[in-house]
Amino acid sequence: MYANGPMLTVAPVAAKRSTEAADYQDVPRPVAVMPKTYAAGMHLARHFHPRAQLLYATAGLMMAFAEDGTWVVPEGHALWIPPRLPHAVATHGAVSMCSAYLDPAAVRSFPASCRVIAVSRLLASALTALAEEPVLYAEDGRGGHLAALVLDEIGRAPATPLALPLPRDARLRRVCLELIENPASEDDLDAWADRAGASRRTLTRGFRAETGLSFGDWRARARVIRALALAAEGRPPRVVAAAVGYRSVQTLRLTVARVLDAHHPRSAT
Repeated sequence: MYANGPMLTVAPVAAKRSTEAADYQDVPRPVAVMPKTYAAGMHLARHFHPRAQLLYATAGLMMAFAEDGTWVVPEGHALWIPPRLPHAVATHGAVSMCSAYLDPAAVRSFPASCRVIAVSRLLASALTALAEEPVLYAEDGRGGHLAALVLDEIGRAPATPLALPLPRDARLRRVCLELIENPASEDDLDAWADRAGASRRTLTRGFRAETGLSFGDWRARARVIRALALAAEGRPPRVVAAAVGYRSVQTLRLTVARVLDAHHPRSAT
């Protein structure tokens, strides 16, 4: 089963293209671009594509969910999704997207797991230009050059911290899912350890080993991801801050800055 992944309209020429993801899976080209728009509150159930997918948010914010994590994709960013990986997508606010479906043979050296990348100006321009080319572009012409540029820019793009890795350990995973559901919880590490049926030491070591983050950093990232989604829906800053467990907008802003600056991709602009 593979579904019509979320994407969007970038240019008038692109409006004539199919907006069905299935129509791009067998295109005999290394890169096939499909633009599309979605209204606020869209939820696309778990599905997969035979091809790899670069899900680029040209406007708005979306979240993607898979077995091993949650990713937030704000405007100017894109989610790299390996071939055949089951995932679900939800929009927060109205969203414009552009999906590049990539031949698995062309991305063999690319990451085997999802990652959010900052879309460089060059990559954004190449995707827009390729969307204006015929779907069956000339591989030895402008379309082929643009496709090669898209692949090169994706491969060079650094990952951003807009990912929330999920551990496989059932106890840790239960804690993570509860924190995602209720990011405003003020319970400390000891309380979460008791709830998980594990020692504080086990919880601490497990989080670091399975997610690469400390418990505190993981929770801060979960709060930031939820805050970005709520803000994209138009919620007032004070409401957003309270909803994710902060008493002031300033504290939330400082946390967002700290999380996003942790691995800021300086070369992305």
